[in-house]
Amino acid sequence: MISVQHNFDLTAFNTLALKSQCSDYVALTDHHDLEQAIDYARAHQLNIFVLSGGSNLLLPEKFRALTIHILTQGKEILSENDDEVVIKVQAGEIWHDFVCDCCAKGYHGLENLALIPGRVGAAPIQNIGAYGVEAGEFIETIWAYDLKQDQHIEFKAAQCDFGYRDSIFKQQAGRYIIYAVSFKLFKHAQLQLKYADVAQQVGDEATPEKLLQTIIHIRRQKLPQPEHFPNVGSFFKNPVLAAQQFSDLIEHYPRVPHYPQNNDMQKVAAGWLIDQAGWKGKRLGDVGMFERQALVLVNYGQASLQDVQRTYEQIQTDIYQKFAIRLEPEPVLLNESGEISPHVSAC
Repeated sequence: MISVQHNFDLTAFNTLALKSQCSDYVALTDHHDLEQAIDYARAHQLNIFVLSGGSNLLLPEKFRALTIHILTQGKEILSENDDEVVIKVQAGEIWHDFVCDCCAKGYHGLENLALIPGRVGAAPIQNIGAYGVEAGEFIETIWAYDLKQDQHIEFKAAQCDFGYRDSIFKQQAGRYIIYAVSFKLFKHAQLQLKYADVAQQVGDEATPEKLLQTIIHIRRQKLPQPEHFPNVGSFFKNPVLAAQQFSDLIEHYPRVPHYPQNNDMQKVAAGWLIDQAGWKGKRLGDVGMFERQALVLVNYGQASLQDVQRTYEQIQTDIYQKFAIRLEPEPVLLNESGEISPHVSAC
């Protein structure tokens, strides 16, 4: 049975700490209550906004919609052999806690994704990734409710259209409500040490446990914790450039950090571009880019959504003028009707 609250304050439920209030709110602790919540929204002619960990989100000051806050808990092993294990996880589980629990139990592959904020159900939407690993590489099945077809649906990984910070769930935003995800993990670790700083700090003790602790240490050094400096993690995607555009860039900026991709594409470090444009540690009022990591936008006071937009649009403009590269924001932008809106490019 659901309990709907009205004029609910979401300020504490988004890691950028934007002051926000939704007209209707329900905390979903049992996925069997999902259809009841959907029926409520339709009976009251409300859009549905699905809230997970709030760590990749830009909220307006007020919006009219039913916010379904996914807080379901639970894990179960679906299959297991000497080499692999498949674990089904409820969408409301804390992502970092899940990663640490898997490592402790000898289920490996997700160590590079430690300390990423948010909950399990949001991981496939953005196809979260860090230090050479993406969640989609380990996802087996996703259980979701299709609001368009009014039915429960299961997605195998091949159906999810996973890409760099992308998936079918992001492409068709607002259509699917994810309530469980299964992951296929290894019992014999295959450590990913592609990044030099990770490999250097892991050193000769190349164990999953050392890798996990190394990732946690690096992220805590580089990234501000939201409870101290409200933020949404990496604010911009690293741009992926075609061969000719990358060739033009590196001719003028030979030190730009880059990582080879498929089809002769190159992923360029957005933080480096932002730093070179003078935005590292720079602020516009209560909003600025963190002094130790140029890719992280921080709310230093009582910033509004408009303050945030003004800042990141100015950064987009400066980057385009200097490098002829368009930076794309990562966070989801919500409008006053509770619908996901596209970011308007400033350049």
